[in-house]
This record gives sequence, structure tokens and C-alpha cells, in this order.
Amino acid sequence: MDLGLAGTQALVTGASRGIGLAVADALAAEGADVALLARGAEGLAAAAEQVGRHGTRVVTAAVDVTDFAALAREVDAAAEALGGLSRVVANAGGTVGGGNLLTGTAQEFVDTYALNVGHAVALLGAAAPHLAAAGGGAAVVVSSITGQRPAPRTAYAAAKAGETHLAATLGRELAVQGTRVNSVSPGSIRFPGGGWESFEASHPERYADFVEREFPLGRLGRPGEVAEVVAFLLSDRASWVSGTDLVVDGAQGYPSGRRFDD
Repeated sequence: MDLGLAGTQALVTGASRGIGLAVADALAAEGADVALLARGAEGLAAAAEQVGRHGTRVVTAAVDVTDFAALAREVDAAAEALGGLSRVVANAGGTVGGGNLLTGTAQEFVDTYALNVGHAVALLGAAAPHLAAAGGGAAVVVSSITGQRPAPRTAYAAAKAGETHLAATLGRELAVQGTRVNSVSPGSIRFPGGGWESFEASHPERYADFVEREFPLGRLGRPGEVAEVVAFLLSDRASWVSGTDLVVDGAQGYPSGRRFDD
């Protein structure tokens, strides 16, 4: 199915690996020009080489997404380099510090919110004028099923719940300019160098039990399986989908193989 994304301009945060890289790759495969934002220049260079094989324009920027002023500057720079901006994906996220109330600090909770919800707010706020100029466009916030089904880590779960509600609310607020906003909530996604790979190495028996108990399809998800859903939501094929959350978890049960005392 042609998603009609050829000639569009997209920006993805956390785009050097995992879901973010898969999203950027899927969009470029559909003919979109793509701006890749992430912290590390080396990872971005490798990502740009991968995404660039589709033949569309690819630009990169190394930026800490919690530096909201710097993030806004890079959004404007990407729009200028690509000749506009009509699709945005707030994918960067994670946990700062211990992540649980009894093992972390209040500041770590605040920092976790900034990395997830705060960055999404800053990104979409900076992108909104460009999306309006493009006739509305679309945005996707990458949340998590942990925002719906509480599990370690507490700060991450609360932040992801915030992201899901943010996307739902922005779907109404930004409708005035014709911009659609949705979120996706992936289940546990495994990719090389990711957290589940290291968790299996450290806790092989717990990992095996987690997979057996919580995954009816017998495996964790893959980044590309989330990316295809994101690409659909960003396309005009989803022109009547806004302010909603799509779960991409293979009918996963409990969201985590971790424990609160890990």
C-alpha cells in the first residue's frame, strides 16, 4: 500500500537506533525526506547511512532533547534544510536514575518527565508553526504500554501515561490548524544493544520466564513492527485518526520482566 508520504518532510527524535531509527527508515522508504535527531554524532552518522539508502534527503543533528531551546533551534534548522516540515515523531525517551520512588530521587522523576513528556511538548511546540504552514501535517508521540499497565520503573510509567494523554489532548488543541496528533504504545521491543538484550544476558532465566508468560506470540516485538504503525498514522491514509493511542504489543500481558528492587 502506497502511504502517499513521498515528498513529505519528517523529523524523528531518538533516531539513531531502535524504534526511532526504524521509523526514520520506514518513512524514507515511503519517499519522505527525513531529519534524524539524537544525542550521539557517531550513531547518527551510521543511521544516516542506513536511511539514506532509499535515496531521499537525510539531515542529522546531535542534540540533547531536554535542552528545549537547542531542540527548537534544530527543528527550525531541519525545516529549513528540508524545505518544510509536515511530519514529526517524538520518540526519544527513557528513565533517568533509579526510576522508582524508593530507589530514586524526586529530581530523577522530574528529569524523567522532562526527557519524555517535556521533550514531546517542546518538539511539537517548535514544530507547530511549520506543520501549520504545511497545511496541518501529523505528529506521533511514542509512548508505552507501561503508561497503561503499571510496572517498573515508576517514573517511566508515569511519564509515559503523561505522553499518551498529551497526544490525546493535542489532537484536539492542534486540530484548529489541521494538525493530527496520535500516540503509539509499544510493548517490549527487542533490538541489538537495547535494554532487553542486556536484561537477558544478566537474567537469562527471568527473561525466558517473562517471554513464556507474557507473550502469546512467543517473542518480543521488533522496531519495524512499531515503525509501520507510526508511518500509517503519519500518512493521509489515517486522515480521520487523531487524538488516539494505538497499542502495538502482540497482546502482551504484564509490561516488564523487571522487579521494583532491580
